[in-house]
Amino acid sequence: MPAHHRPLEDQGAIVTGASSGIGAAIARAFAAAGAAVGVNYRGAAAAADTLVREIRDTGKRAIALAADVSDEIAVRRMFDAFADTFGRIDIVVANAGLQRDASAADMTLDDWRTVIDVNLTGQFLCAREAIRRFLAQGPSPASPALGKIICMSSVHEVIPWAGHVNYAAAKGGVMLMMKTLAQEVASRKIRVNGIAPGAIKTRINESVWTDPDKARDLMKLIPYGRIGEPDDVARAALWLASDDSDYVTGTTLFVDGGMTLYPEFRDNG
Repeated sequence: MPAHHRPLEDQGAIVTGASSGIGAAIARAFAAAGAAVGVNYRGAAAAADTLVREIRDTGKRAIALAADVSDEIAVRRMFDAFADTFGRIDIVVANAGLQRDASAADMTLDDWRTVIDVNLTGQFLCAREAIRRFLAQGPSPASPALGKIICMSSVHEVIPWAGHVNYAAAKGGVMLMMKTLAQEVASRKIRVNGIAPGAIKTRINESVWTDPDKARDLMKLIPYGRIGEPDDVARAALWLASDDSDYVTGTTLFVDGGMTLYPEFRDNG
């Protein structure tokens, strides 16, 4: 691959929740762009190892990193393990997330806390550790930014989602966390941005896109007329991690086929 097609050459990237779905697609894209990639997982060791082997088989660099992102000691150890192997950390994608769906009346406190702990606190712990590492290691000739953080949000940072109050609250929190961090560290040359995917073909929502009736109903919410692929999000993440977006910070990039355009109102003007 020519140098100009390897925008992350000589950079190190940790991608959380990278054993499947969007995280795995981002890890592949970053490796192809020249980055050494840390493939974080919590339970899916075999899937993470398979992805690492796949990346290494193409001549690129990768390591599997076990960590529960809601555990602050585990997050620190994950960064240590990556740094011990590859040295610098230049990019962190806080992507790990989960759902525990229920109506508010039926939602347990444990289901609330689990989603907030992983989807919001976990992103904070990874971002905080990233900022500490970026400041400690100083600048690199590989990029004008001291470091780049990408927070994985969702269209549900702005669209309420009945039956998923824990998830929507976490993503709304991610949005203002990202903006606040970006405001705080921009003067240190650290860029912080978010990506808000809409409906993407991943395991977490497989029951929707594999069922013809449910998929047809979903299409009513997507003006562009197709469900997104993990690579749609990975390409956005690659742009935000690269110097092509060097003047971009504090921004959420919606990758949603127009879902946030409130298509229900198309015939109601």
